[in-house]
Amino acid sequence: MFVDRIRLNLKAGKGGNGCVAWRREKYLPKGGPYGGNGGPGGSVIVRATTNVPSLDHYRNKRILSAENGQMGGSNCRQGRLGKNLIVEVPCGTLIKDPETNAILHDLTVHGQEVKLCAGGRGGLGNHFFKTSTRQAPNFATPGHEGDECNVELELKLIADIGLVGFPNAGKSTLFSSLTNRNSKAAPYPFTTLKPNLSFIQFENYQRAYIADIPGIIENAHQDRGLGLEFLRHIERTHTLLYVIDLTSQDPYRDFCTLRSEIEAYNPEMTAKPYHIILNKTDLEDTEAAYLAFRAQHQTDNVLKASAYTGDGLEDIVHLIQKSIL
Repeated sequence: MFVDRIRLNLKAGKGGNGCVAWRREKYLPKGGPYGGNGGPGGSVIVRATTNVPSLDHYRNKRILSAENGQMGGSNCRQGRLGKNLIVEVPCGTLIKDPETNAILHDLTVHGQEVKLCAGGRGGLGNHFFKTSTRQAPNFATPGHEGDECNVELELKLIADIGLVGFPNAGKSTLFSSLTNRNSKAAPYPFTTLKPNLSFIQFENYQRAYIADIPGIIENAHQDRGLGLEFLRHIERTHTLLYVIDLTSQDPYRDFCTLRSEIEAYNPEMTAKPYHIILNKTDLEDTEAAYLAFRAQHQTDNVLKASAYTGDGLEDIVHLIQKSIL
């Protein structure tokens, strides 16, 4: 299951209690206070990593806690520090306030981290309270509670290329052909129900990451179909590839509708570089549709291809490589 939004309750560890203890040595039966301080509680740290693809590993763990610090010991020994809790999230994760929806942090780079909850301070042992007028303090203080917070994690995939198209336009087949990854494809709409992320590796070992999102339908910006649920996953992409089905009734209208939906969702996205892939050239009567499209869209950013047979894929790969240089 692909989880790209989740709410978590995070709690740092409690500090360990201070210790009441006395120095006990031979010939020193009434030694002074010797109790150590408690150890600090562990903190909660959220860290971005490329090792996890989604947030689904927290689907059944909504309450996460760091380790408590240990109690201080005799001989002025401080208690052991509580272990920090590292919450690993995919790169591209937003940390938001669930009440106001405000963005608190944006983790985009592998290894980037932020401390959300600080561990509680350890309590003080009775050795700490010894003074010239108080030689035998018989008390210690408890550890402090750690910080606690509720957050919403929202994932926006980070990719070089975002595939955009209507359901059943052949996006998943194209995605699989380009990345050599098995992505479900079938001759009916809404085959893709979750975003997919993979990469093309070129001969020079350079990589281009590609995001495939579920098909967009008209009025998707009003949350129709899978709508807003996944449109955000192409907000961070560098270049958009519009995949158009040449066998549809009006391929050019399909392209215009997709552009309108993208603009209605986020006008800034229409400023991104884009290319158009006219797909399914292996089927009959598509040449006329191709020529009609080119007559209405006379730019050099249009390619025709067949994701099913592989025809034109090499040109698409070269196009992608040029677009990320």
